[in-house]
Amino acid sequence: MALPAPSGPGVRPAAAPLPFLLLAGAGAAFFILPLIGLLLRTPWNLAWDQLRSDEVLTALRLSLLASLSATAVALVFGVPLAWTFARVTFPGRAVLRAMTVLPMVLPPVVGGVALLLAFGRQGLVGSWLAQVLGIHLPFTTAGAVIAETFVAMPFLVITVEAGLRSMDMRFEDAARTLGASRSTVFWRVTLPLVRPSLVAGAVLCWARALGEFGATITFAGNFPGRTQTMPLAVYLALESNPQAAIVLSLLLLLVSLAVLIALRDRWLGTP
Repeated sequence: MALPAPSGPGVRPAAAPLPFLLLAGAGAAFFILPLIGLLLRTPWNLAWDQLRSDEVLTALRLSLLASLSATAVALVFGVPLAWTFARVTFPGRAVLRAMTVLPMVLPPVVGGVALLLAFGRQGLVGSWLAQVLGIHLPFTTAGAVIAETFVAMPFLVITVEAGLRSMDMRFEDAARTLGASRSTVFWRVTLPLVRPSLVAGAVLCWARALGEFGATITFAGNFPGRTQTMPLAVYLALESNPQAAIVLSLLLLLVSLAVLIALRDRWLGTP
């Protein structure tokens, strides 16, 4: 019977086989080389001027407005949804949860088409909104917020749900025993205990919304000042102003990197 390899402080880990190291190095290079190429091709002498241009500033303001609004909407609806998945048992919960996280793996363009069929002027809900309330969502700033919420909210839901499932429910039970109402327990006990998960989920949601492209261009279009967010501006600038596209891409890269560094303890782990 083979004994397990010893582990613990002072025990040297087994040496990795050379083929594995070569494959690992190639895999790392696959991700690193495009980033190095972006850094090397960035027109640093023109970067500040590109970032101060009216087109870039307009796209940046719209991106921040839409992504922050999408995060706020996700918090309002996503936290109760995560709590329901974590605490309530009902028929079809697994199916509903799968439908909720589906946008994480669904091609964004398909998500945009689905949004058009639901909230477009001839959609399931959109026709009623247009005829009764006079609200038209496609190709508007509100449409961009909806598209970003659709693809980003699952990140918040699964993160908060994981935090709720891992917390010690005895604190909630103790609060109820002392006479606290359900709402008081939720606001004064549950939310503070899952605050790290809530913050992590909100940041991931915001970062995903900030970088959304496919669903936005399909459902909201690409109109400067109205629906043209930074990813869409990068796509348009590739044809007319490649240097601006590189600078914008670098800016989005730095934002994504900052998010990963901020969440490394929770998502990536630290040695």
